[in-house]
Amino acid sequence: MEAVRPKLAGLRLAGPPRARRELYQCLHTAANRRAQHHPMPAIPGPPPPPPTSAAFERVARKRRQAEMLKQAQEAKASPARPKTMLQKRFWQDVSVAETDDGLQVFLDKRPVRTPDKKILTLPRSKRQLAAAVALEWDVLVSAQQALKTHYIPMTSLAARAVDIQNADAAGKTDVRDSIIKMCMRYLSTDTLLCWAPEHNAHDAGGDSASLRRLQTNIATPIMSYLKTNVWPGVEIKPILEPDSILPLEQPQMTKDVIRGWLNGLPAFELAGLERAVLASKSLLVGARLIHEWGEAFADSRTPSEGTRFGVEQAAQASSTEVTWQTDNWGEVEDTHDVEKEDMRRQLGSVVMLVGGAKS
Repeated sequence: MEAVRPKLAGLRLAGPPRARRELYQCLHTAANRRAQHHPMPAIPGPPPPPPTSAAFERVARKRRQAEMLKQAQEAKASPARPKTMLQKRFWQDVSVAETDDGLQVFLDKRPVRTPDKKILTLPRSKRQLAAAVALEWDVLVSAQQALKTHYIPMTSLAARAVDIQNADAAGKTDVRDSIIKMCMRYLSTDTLLCWAPEHNAHDAGGDSASLRRLQTNIATPIMSYLKTNVWPGVEIKPILEPDSILPLEQPQMTKDVIRGWLNGLPAFELAGLERAVLASKSLLVGARLIHEWGEAFADSRTPSEGTRFGVEQAAQASSTEVTWQTDNWGEVEDTHDVEKEDMRRQLGSVVMLVGGAKS
């Protein structure tokens, strides 16, 4: 401390007396703090090794990732100022044109293509489907959005139907066989046939119908229609006994008839059925919807009496238990309502896909 004071005393401070006095006090206080600081003890051992090239590569990679994240955030915040080709919309107008092969959707002069780079060509009778595909591309703001199927659901569904059609024309059965296998698997646990026990401890009681009675009232007309118009003579029975939770197998004849019917479906009806089954978890609901709206069945089906079986009826039939539960105990916001609208969206896309000029 005594060695510090002469150094402070030897400084020549400029300025008015008050400023010099304040500056001297600051220097004096700082010198006291440095004098009272205890130096860190020396650590024995060799010095640390110098950074390797791998360490520099990690730092560079982290910097690149941070820069890419920053660019993505900026692009999301201001899509009007794209920085890459994918973030730009390279087309101005979207149109539907009738070619020698069928209906095609054009982005200016470029035709919309399937994921395997083939031109998306639709039957001439499906003008409403072509218009829906064109509308999807017309509302996109960047080419990057076209890489995500949830932005172009109708395009993706139509491309799936075209893929099945091309595979059938080439004699390849793997695509169709995989869809049939999936549909038959859902038949074993069909939502429409999973009826609750007769004596349910969670019934609302009073004058309200039990869950099992509600399920049978909705499922019976659908089953009767299928056994009369789609699969004549087959036996369709519930897959749950009143006192059991183990599913029962359908009769072998029923499975054979349904499998043969699936194998004979046209490509667009098969693609629509695949989407309907995945959305409703029910092969019977999907088959009823496809037969009601499919262009392939326009000449064979009889006119429906009363309200036509559509998206709303299919959604209600496939979510009977959820509807019954929410009516009794309330709906979870942002869960039940979102799932309900999403199911209607997917079933609506099925009607749009299989429909046509004759529907």
